[in-house]
Amino acid sequence: METVTLAPAGGAPPLFGDAPDTVAFGKLRKRLVREVRDTLDRFAMVEPGARWLVCLSGGKDSWSLLALLFDLKWRGLLPVDLLACNLDQAQPGFPADVLPDFLSAHGIPHRIERRDTYSVVTRTIPAGRTYCSLCSRLRRGHLYRIAREEGCSAIVLGHHREDVLETFMMNLMHGGRLAAMPPKLLNDEGDLLVLRPLVHSAEADLARFAEALRFPIIPCDLCGSQDGLERARVKAMLAEWERVQPGTKRNMLRALGNARPSHLLDPELFGFAGLAPAAGMKAAE
Repeated sequence: METVTLAPAGGAPPLFGDAPDTVAFGKLRKRLVREVRDTLDRFAMVEPGARWLVCLSGGKDSWSLLALLFDLKWRGLLPVDLLACNLDQAQPGFPADVLPDFLSAHGIPHRIERRDTYSVVTRTIPAGRTYCSLCSRLRRGHLYRIAREEGCSAIVLGHHREDVLETFMMNLMHGGRLAAMPPKLLNDEGDLLVLRPLVHSAEADLARFAEALRFPIIPCDLCGSQDGLERARVKAMLAEWERVQPGTKRNMLRALGNARPSHLLDPELFGFAGLAPAAGMKAAE
């Protein structure tokens, strides 16, 4: 893979107008660009000429995703069209003008869609229960529809390394299965891809990146306001493991890409029934 240069000629990519001119930010940007590009290549995400719907919630992760994809496109390393999309879910107090104003000011093609999924979720889920599952399903359905309307072949999400590991641990401890967030997924209808280019990027790096670029961060006040969510407990557990043994998260993520079916317990995944000594071995003994 060719070396990614930090400053090609011709100004700066969209969203980088306020980028700090420091060595620390330069290193951070270069690392994140490299991680995203490696992920795009490793999982064969890019089809030249495709159109992607980049989902923008207004949080640090989706802002960083959008900036990094435009950074790669600016360098000539991402030959796809990018359309930013925010689904305004009609949450009380949501600052509806912030995202479109910021995107327009920076020349980012975008679509803002307002759908009141907030009322559906709060009406359906009892108070004190986790909203995330229903909220996610409703949001994903609208994003699929928008992608089809806009001629996109993929929706692109900002899930990062910690999201992957937290999902894996929750499935392990509570779901009784080995599963995480796939970097590339085909939807049930078979007409759209779901891409996660940030799966190898650390949440802390993305937070520093978004802060340095001064993005207008909009927190989620729906599920984020609920105390005691299981994902929060898992996040704290992983953080403690990382504190005690630095590099734990990196090794866990590496393990997810280094599965050995013969050393697991799933006969559907590996043909244990067909294992037998070679002919004549028992007689020789």
